[in-house]
Amino acid sequence: MLRHTAGERGLAMTADGWAAIADVQKLLGMKREELDRAVEENDKQRLQVDGERIRACQGHSLAGMPVTREALENSWERVHPDHLLWHGTTQSVVPVIRREGLKPGRRTHVHLAPAQDSLVGRRTKVEVLLAVNPENLPVYRAPNGVLLVREVPADAIVDAVHPAGWSQR
Repeated sequence: MLRHTAGERGLAMTADGWAAIADVQKLLGMKREELDRAVEENDKQRLQVDGERIRACQGHSLAGMPVTREALENSWERVHPDHLLWHGTTQSVVPVIRREGLKPGRRTHVHLAPAQDSLVGRRTKVEVLLAVNPENLPVYRAPNGVLLVREVPADAIVDAVHPAGWSQR
């Protein structure tokens, strides 16, 4: 919700993604009860409220937005996973990912999940799960549980697994 409208319409936002709830209500033409319901009912808990301010937990765009990677990372929890992490993607992009690794594209960070069957950090259309060794990666956890890294080098991707169970590596 904020990610698509904030930069385009001049919503004041901090470097770590926070905006005043009153400003968001005015921008979207929503009552506070409607906004609270949208936050509460979001299936992936994408929005975070702290007093009279709101932000997306993760999934920030860089273009036209005042957010910075550093400020976001300072607002998240730094974690040190000792197990593989997972990234869901489509089959068509696997060859590029194997060569270049996972890049955030227009976003600030790559989303990862803590387990193969996790709902966090996963795209809707998952054809392939990429297993990521986080050993040498700075990994952060957003308040909704999504794990984030700036990028994943190709050599940190240790397997590509079809959800039905076959491996391609």
